[in-house]
Amino acid sequence: MSVSKIKGILGSCDRQTRLHKSLDKVDAVVNAPAPTDTTMLRSFIGLLNYYHRFLPNSSSVLYPLHQLLPKGKQWERSSKCENAFVKAKNTIAEEQVLAHYDPKLPVRLATDASPYGLGAVLSHIVNGEERPIAFASRSLTAAEKNYSQIDMEALGIVYGVKKFTTYLLGRKFNILTDNQPLTGLFSPTRGTPATAAARLTRQAIFLSGFDYEIVYRRSTDNTNADALSRLPLSSQKEKPRTLDDTELFYTDCFEVLPVTFKQIKLHVQRDSILSRVVDYTRNGWPNERNEELEAYFRRKDELSLIDECVLWGNRIVIPPKLRKEICNYLHQGHLGVVKMKSIARSYCWWSKMDHDIEALTKAYPGCQLNMKEPPKASLHPWEWPENVYDRIHIDYAGPIDGVMYLVVVDAHSKWPEVLATKDTSSTKTISLLRSLFARYGLCKTLVSNNGSQFTSHEFETFLKSNGIVHITSAPYHPATNGLAERMVQTFKFALKTAKFDKGAKQLKLNNFTMRYRNTPHATIGMCPALF
Repeated sequence: MSVSKIKGILGSCDRQTRLHKSLDKVDAVVNAPAPTDTTMLRSFIGLLNYYHRFLPNSSSVLYPLHQLLPKGKQWERSSKCENAFVKAKNTIAEEQVLAHYDPKLPVRLATDASPYGLGAVLSHIVNGEERPIAFASRSLTAAEKNYSQIDMEALGIVYGVKKFTTYLLGRKFNILTDNQPLTGLFSPTRGTPATAAARLTRQAIFLSGFDYEIVYRRSTDNTNADALSRLPLSSQKEKPRTLDDTELFYTDCFEVLPVTFKQIKLHVQRDSILSRVVDYTRNGWPNERNEELEAYFRRKDELSLIDECVLWGNRIVIPPKLRKEICNYLHQGHLGVVKMKSIARSYCWWSKMDHDIEALTKAYPGCQLNMKEPPKASLHPWEWPENVYDRIHIDYAGPIDGVMYLVVVDAHSKWPEVLATKDTSSTKTISLLRSLFARYGLCKTLVSNNGSQFTSHEFETFLKSNGIVHITSAPYHPATNGLAERMVQTFKFALKTAKFDKGAKQLKLNNFTMRYRNTPHATIGMCPALF
């Protein structure tokens, strides 16, 4: 290890080999900017009071500063106040306050964030008392100032760990934070919730490389880190407001929605409820629960902001004015309520979203005319095939406008094929299946009903010559071939309800198959196209 590295950890030495503190460890205190209002002043005095046991005559040193605190007194910083501030900063950086790093002693990392800065204090526990090792702070960038409160607090933790990695890596330490939800999100013994924002998830992954315990500490007891966050060093040049990588990613993802990111941002600002949610998410939520905001209050620890838009986890919150447009877009293809909800839950969220989707489908004329009856009895499921195309189910649907459709479904991936034809003979069926087998390979088992085209000698000979086992459904029990029958139902329902839509029949068929293949299936939990 280099000499400069050792000095950075232990301090500097004089000719008599006496250890002294390195200037970079107390730079955050010694070069802290002067307070400009009573809030910043109270934070700084809180820092002094936190270490008052080691500060001689602290009350007399701080007397000129205390004179600025009474309510109603006009803020006027005199030369006495300036001298007191400088003397107080120098006092807290003296040897009787600071401790040298000792790998045998317990280590604490206290962090905090304010609307304009981050603060971190690395400390030892010596004889039951907390002695600081080093201080760190920095101001927030223009992009970071738009973070929600929980994102700022999380950023403060990551900043402190990165700043003091040399001291923390490879040893046990405690993280102290005054944001209680982060103790659960960053807990080393619990997984990160699936609804956590992507930024918090990445930060949790970074922290998983350290051996730590995260502990909640009230804001009134966290004054050392709080003061540094409110008096940060201008360590970074202010840059024009730009989107960070996460914001660019989500902005690009949400552009595929039928409404643009700019439209969502505009309507969020115009909505009285969501504008308050944005304000509370950025500056902190009140303790009193509001009935209008109840749905958001219950998720307040999982909400984040990107360019003035609200996100719940990785799903964008849709303003009321745009919800009908989203529902109409989801209804295209007529996939049914379950799949509409599945798609919606992948991209967006709003209060009572499921109810709105159900109400739309119930009110649509095509859906009402073709509503199916509930099943009369539970069915025994087929055995699950191990591989794609181990077993396929086939059936004919129609006639629909004089055209028949051969429906083929793979039992493993649920991949559908719908082939239009006017001839349903065995010869034509064999020709259609041969074209499928040429693309996807031979199946092991084929399930069909007892239609004449499926039980003819020609069809049986074709299957036997290719080594395919043929299973037919029980007579008068079409549910035996339930996978194909269900696909026929879904297809016919979609095609009939699409009569109210504009476009050619082949376009509607292609739209249906494309959306079905790229929508997570309720049975397998993923899209058929992913197999």
